[in-house]
Amino acid sequence: MSTSAHTTRPDLLELGEGVRWTGQEVVLVDLLAGRLLKAPKDPAAPLEPLAQLPFPIGAVAPVAGRPGTWIAAADTGICLLTPCGATTWLARPEDGATRSMRMNDAVADPSGRFWAGSMGYDAEEDAGSLYRVDHDGTAVRVLDGITIPNGPAFTPDGKGMYLADSARGVIRRHPVDPDTGALGTPEVFATVDDGSPDGMTVDSEGALWVAVWGTGTVRRYLADGIPDRVLRLPASRPAGVCLEHDVLHITTARLGLTDPRPEDGAVFSVRVDVPGTPTPAFRLHDTATVPPLLPGEPA
Repeated sequence: MSTSAHTTRPDLLELGEGVRWTGQEVVLVDLLAGRLLKAPKDPAAPLEPLAQLPFPIGAVAPVAGRPGTWIAAADTGICLLTPCGATTWLARPEDGATRSMRMNDAVADPSGRFWAGSMGYDAEEDAGSLYRVDHDGTAVRVLDGITIPNGPAFTPDGKGMYLADSARGVIRRHPVDPDTGALGTPEVFATVDDGSPDGMTVDSEGALWVAVWGTGTVRRYLADGIPDRVLRLPASRPAGVCLEHDVLHITTARLGLTDPRPEDGAVFSVRVDVPGTPTPAFRLHDTATVPPLLPGEPA
C-alpha cells in the first residue's frame, strides 16, 4: 500500500533528525546546527527552540523524575541538558579518537537505558560504535565496526532492538536481555537497495517504520520483515520518524542537496491506522554519581 497525504510544518531544517514523542510533546533536532526543538500542537506554527548547543546533537530522551532535563547524544559523547541550559557530561567516549567523530541517533529503551551511536564526520567505514548508558550513568561500548548507526528502535517488550547501518543499507535485529541490557546474536531484518535506512520507530503492532534517506519514502515492515506499505513524500531525504498516537511525524534534510526542492528539510505529519507509544524516559538511579557542570561548559 502506498500513500502520500500529509501536512507540512513551515520550518526547513538542514538535518532534521531524532524526532520523538515523549507523551506530552514532540521534540526533534537540527543535528549539525546543535538545535533541540519542540513541535507545537498547531502544525502551522513554527518550531520552538528548547536548547542551542555549540556542537552537533543527534537525539534526546527525557530523564525520569527530572522535569525539563534531557539526556542527549551530542558532540563526542552523552550529556544531560538541564532546564536552565547547563550541560553535564556523563561520558565523552569519542574524545581522542584517531579521526574526527560525532554522535548520531539515540533512544531510551523500555527498561530506561539510553543507547547512542557514533560515526565519523566523513562517514569513514567501520568508524562508528553503539554505546549503552546504564542507570548509574556509565557508558559502555556494546558494538563497533558500524559506519553510520541509525536507530536504535526497540520492540514494546524491550526484548528486541533494531539497528541500521545506513551506509550498508542493512537493518539488523538484536535480541536484548531487558534485565541487563546485554545483546544477543543479531540477524538481518531487512535490506534496502535503493536508499539508506535512517531513523526508525516501532508501532503498537510491533511493525517497524523506517525513514529511507535518498528515496523520499518511509516504509513499514511487519515484525517478520515483510514490507507492508510505503509512504511517499515531496522531500528526498527522510531522516527521522516517530508516532504520536496515530500521527506519524517525519523529519527530512536539505544537507548536501545542490538543488533542493521547496519541501526538502521540512517536518511532515501523516495520519496512519496503527498508533505508537511515547519514547521511554532514561532512568538515572538516585545513587548515580553525576559529574557537576564543568567550568566553561555552556549554560
